[in-house]
Amino acid sequence: MPRFEYTARNASSGQIQKGQLEVQSKDEVSAYLRKNRLILVSVREAPKQIQLSLGGTRIKTRDIVIFTRQFATMINSGLPLVQSLNILAQQTENKALREVTKAVVYDVESGNTLADSFSKHPKAFTGLYVNMVAAGEAGGILDTILLRLATFLEKNDALVRKVKGAMVYPGVIFSVAGIAISVLLIFVIPTFESMFASANMELPLPTRVVIGLSQLLLGYWWAMLLALGAAVFAVRSYYATDPGRKQIDGMLLRAPVLGDLLRKSAVSRFTRTLGTLVSSGVSILEGLEITAKTAGNRVVHDAVMASRHSIAGGETIAAPLERSAVFPPMVISMIAVGEQTGGLDEMLSKIADFYDEEVDVAVSALLSLMEPVMIVVLGVIVGGMVIAMYLPIFDMMNAVQ
Repeated sequence: MPRFEYTARNASSGQIQKGQLEVQSKDEVSAYLRKNRLILVSVREAPKQIQLSLGGTRIKTRDIVIFTRQFATMINSGLPLVQSLNILAQQTENKALREVTKAVVYDVESGNTLADSFSKHPKAFTGLYVNMVAAGEAGGILDTILLRLATFLEKNDALVRKVKGAMVYPGVIFSVAGIAISVLLIFVIPTFESMFASANMELPLPTRVVIGLSQLLLGYWWAMLLALGAAVFAVRSYYATDPGRKQIDGMLLRAPVLGDLLRKSAVSRFTRTLGTLVSSGVSILEGLEITAKTAGNRVVHDAVMASRHSIAGGETIAAPLERSAVFPPMVISMIAVGEQTGGLDEMLSKIADFYDEEVDVAVSALLSLMEPVMIVVLGVIVGGMVIAMYLPIFDMMNAVQ
């Protein structure tokens, strides 16, 4: 059933009222208003909820950053809210964001707050974004909050790209290595196998192992794919459960080298998110809840929620974070000092800046360590296969001599 939004005037007091109705036509809206002694001013069909699917145009963080900075500049220049949103809807290049902005304009014109209008589009505007905008509206500093939001999103996006970038190089190397090994097992090894079979000679153990792997891949490739798919499905299903996610995230944090990178990344994201929220006027309890949801790691999420329960009970934030064994002692000490001095937001920002640099160092260390390890591993695998296939040839040459 279509949904209509109307503007009407009270017949006795003259007060303007706005609302929504799910009816078949505009005539039914008019009949409803007459029945309630309201005079119709305007009525129009409400825009459909924007759905951002994987198959559609994706709204990237960079799009939101540009949107936020331009929005802040226009608000700071004195442009009315609706006019600023209309300009943004016209000039944004992302189609999905353009439709979302049009829907936000409609909601604001209908009497909703900007934060409420943003909250209807969670795939474009996160809970953190909505809460900061709400704080900016309440405090009359929307332009300042938007600029702070844009800066936060840029730094957070840079952090995510650093961590993802560290995974690209080894991923590409192992993918190429997998293709090369598969080509050897499927096309090269069977040729050697035919040659050795015609020679009717006993093969060394390494050669038999490589030939066996080739036969396994050629004869049961479908079973191997099914097993791989089942393993991926099982891990993803287990990760979707609370105990599974907590266990896997904990293992990742304890992993050599990679765990250090993920830990520093989590600390940076936590401190920057909470510091931005607190400095924008969001309450500490609400800020901790939002920060927990954006942690990206279940162990960190539980630690942050424990600190929220702690401060709700009149205690400190630092104690539960220390018990989690996720946050380094320096971070705990600085947060404790920030709580005692009343400068928690400033202290959190300093920690975030420090750990942004630490992430850079950790990424460099990870790449510098993985490069020689990958070269050695690939050399052993590919070289071992080549040597295994040439061992019988060496035996044949010795026999001839």
